[in-house]
Amino acid sequence: MMLPEKLKELREQCKLPQRKVAAALDVDTATYCKIENGNYSPRKEQVIQLAEVLNAKKNELLKCWLADKIMAVAEDGKEVALDALKLALQQIGEMNLE
Repeated sequence: MMLPEKLKELREQCKLPQRKVAAALDVDTATYCKIENGNYSPRKEQVIQLAEVLNAKKNELLKCWLADKIMAVAEDGKEVALDALKLALQQIGEMNLE
């Protein structure tokens, strides 16, 4: 879990209570608390909003968010996860060449 820790760190640096961040996302405080605890994954749009609220770089938070998603999926297929990531990297590399 990379995103939850990063969000908590950024929120504390901004000296914002969870309730204010939750309000900015238009969710209740309990839901935001679950995000920070890693028990609930925010939507991509919410991650972008969080970057604005917490004065963070959007792409940095999106990288953490996507890495957490990849790890959650890889957990179910550990035996092929590395090969799948290599294949995905190859495909991404080919996309960049086009």
